[in-house]
Parts: sequence; C-alpha cells; structure tokens
Amino acid sequence: MVKVVKLRKGLDIKLRGTAPLEDIPVARGDVFALCPDDFVGVTPKVVVKPGDRVLAGDALFLNKHYPEVKFSAPVSGVVTEVERGERRKVLSVRIQADKEIEYREFGVKDVSSLSGDEVVNALLDAGIFGYINQLPYAVSTNPAEKPRSIHVSAFRDMPLSSDFDYELNQNLEAFQTGISALARIQKVYVGIAEKQATVLGGLKDADVTVFKGKCPAGNVGVQINNTMPVNKGEVVWTVTPATVIFIGRLFLTGKVDLRHVIALAGQEVKKAGYSEVIVGQNVGTVTDGRISDGNNRIICGNPLTGKRACPKCFIGPQVTEITVIPEGDDANEFFGWIMPRPGQFSSNRSYLSWLMPKSKEYDCDARIKGGERHIIMSGEYDRVMPMDIYAEYLIKAIITGDIDKQEELGIYEVSPEDFALAEYVDSSKLELQKIVREGLDILRKENM
Repeated sequence: MVKVVKLRKGLDIKLRGTAPLEDIPVARGDVFALCPDDFVGVTPKVVVKPGDRVLAGDALFLNKHYPEVKFSAPVSGVVTEVERGERRKVLSVRIQADKEIEYREFGVKDVSSLSGDEVVNALLDAGIFGYINQLPYAVSTNPAEKPRSIHVSAFRDMPLSSDFDYELNQNLEAFQTGISALARIQKVYVGIAEKQATVLGGLKDADVTVFKGKCPAGNVGVQINNTMPVNKGEVVWTVTPATVIFIGRLFLTGKVDLRHVIALAGQEVKKAGYSEVIVGQNVGTVTDGRISDGNNRIICGNPLTGKRACPKCFIGPQVTEITVIPEGDDANEFFGWIMPRPGQFSSNRSYLSWLMPKSKEYDCDARIKGGERHIIMSGEYDRVMPMDIYAEYLIKAIITGDIDKQEELGIYEVSPEDFALAEYVDSSKLELQKIVREGLDILRKENM
C-alpha cells in the first residue's frame, strides 16, 4: 500500500498561461552548448578544443574536484568554441551539430544483473553521473561517497511548471529502468502526487509516497524533510525525473540520449504547449514566433526558481519549462499602492483578489514592488514552508556568517529552491535563494 503524507503549509499561486497538454514540434537548431554553470558545485576542466569532432556521449569537460565525473556532448558535431568569461571562467562549450546525430556506443545492459558499483561506473563512462545532486549543499555529488538513500520527486507544482506526466507517458519504460538502476546503488524513495498513484503507485524497486498539499510539496527537499531528514555527516542523492529517464535510456539503448520534453508557458506566450528538445539546445528554437512583442522576461524554469534567459541562451538539463512574463517596467499605476487590485494575487490579503474564486488565474510581471530592507521577524516564511526548520533564524545565521548556528538550524537539509515561496512572500524583499546558495557554498568550503 502506498504511503500518504499530508502537508499543511504551503501556497498555490495560480498564474495565467499554463501550457496546454499538446505537442508543438520545434526546429532543433544547429548550435548546441553545455554550460558548466548548469551543474552546481562543478569546477570544469575542458578536455576538448575548437575543431575537435565529438559524438553524442563523448566528454566535453570534467569536474576538477572529482576527475572521474565527466560531462558528455548532447549531440555529435564539431566543437566550435570554448566560451570563457572573467578570469577565464568556462561559460560554455559549443558544438556545431550534425544533421543526423551519431552516438557513442556504451552497450545495452541488463540492470538486474549489475552491481551498484557497475551502475555508477556506467554512468561515469557515459558522462551523465554529474546530473545527480546531493544533500547537504545541493551540489553535483561525489561518486566515491555512498549515499544513505536516493530520492526522486516525480511531480512539479511550482507556478507555470510543466506536467511531468505528459513526458512520462512516452517514457515510462525508461523511467522504470532508471529507478531500477539507481536501486542497485541504494534504496530509492519516489514522491508522487495523488493523481499519479494509478500509474506510479506500483513502481518497482522503489518506496513510493504520495504527498498531498500545496506547493512546494513537489520539492524533493521538502519530501526528504518530512520523511527522512538529513543529519550532519549523512549524504543523500536527489535525482530529477528527467535525469532518471536519461539513465534508463542509457541502459536500454546503450546511448546517451538527452532528449526531454519541456513546456513553453506564461501570459506573454501566444502558442503555449510542450516541445521535445535536447539538452544544450538554443532557447530561441522554442520561443521564436511564439511570444508576444514587448518588453518581456524569458525565464529558463518557473517564475519562482528559474533563471533569466534570452533567445541566444541554452537549455540546461534541469530546465523543465520556459516561461515568459512581462517585465512590468512600463507600468504606470496611479495610486497603485492603495488600489484594491482585484486582478492581482496577494498572499496576505493586501488586495481584494482574496475574495475571488480559488480557481481564478492571475497575471504577474517581474517587478519586485518594493525595496530591500532589514529582515522582519514576522513568521511569514513558516506559513509557506512545510519543513521542520526555523527558516527566519536560519537566514539570519547565514547573513551573519554564524556557521555553528546554521548547522543547529538545519542548513544541511535545505536547498535554495526550498526558499522560493518564502522569497515571494517576504516583506523584506530579500533574495533568499541567493542567500541560501552563498551560505551553502561557504559551508561546503569550510568542510572540504
């Protein structure tokens, strides 16, 4: 019988522009790039140079901290550029793609006959092990460190996020194979939504739990905190459902096949829907001709946790949707601060929109609507964070650099995305996700 965990805290933000469940083919494009910044905690060492020919699955760069962790080319073609920024930081490795992708063969493998070490070695050889993250620190993980457990969240509930079920429909075998492969390494725990119980409730080689509640119930960190909290000295692996599919395809086909389905959503999208892309594909191939004119913000990801992008940027392996919302810098609201605003969402009943039906969808833009100020101990974070931590005190400890206090308050259990909703409701307008990321990075350096 599938276990059920009910979460009482959270906040659902219903925004206009959710992508309908329909497929919209897009051009693949000719230029692809793999960006080291898409893999948090990785210091890259490039192993190719312009002019080299690569196959899909050949290594482009590796992690200096763990040289056995390689990152492979998503397509075949010729390396055209190793783009560098300040202090020669590697920004991307670009490939002029072939019209027909040629794959490096790694051989089809029967997962049930493999040991955990053999699974890890297969992922390292194929260059996709680095897609697996860990807690603590929310970074790409160390293959030499055996995890306490492996966790997968199979649903997404952030505003305008894509529906994983739409991608799962065509990749159920690969998803199951990926779960079975990970289970050879350590026990796997999968979190699902209530509506997924029919399809994923009987998943093999995994402990399945239904999480009922408002956003951010889909965050893997929230699921871990409510079932098996991370203690100091423990390491758990977290794997996105798209990465599970990549892993499954590797063992089923013997190839590094990095195709995945993403949504184009948002109120400024004229033709929303789902498109199959390849990791490293150009954002413009998805957005061109499908968004309205005007000053818009393109986001790789959802509006709460995504990164600002442009048509010339590239789609990372963690991107499950591209959202487009107006910047809002041309808004001219007379007495805007005191207007009732029934058409805009508010979490604390500042606007009359709280009287609207719960099914109503709202418009949004990229304005912060206020300036940064001193942190206010108001309990706002606790109302939307279904985690057993003192969020406001943890943020204060990070800001002041009190490492001992951070450890006492549970920093090993959190990742930046867990604070996305708290950042949204924060009266102090602090960049909480950035603060948490910097705190985790400092703590990681101290403990290395």
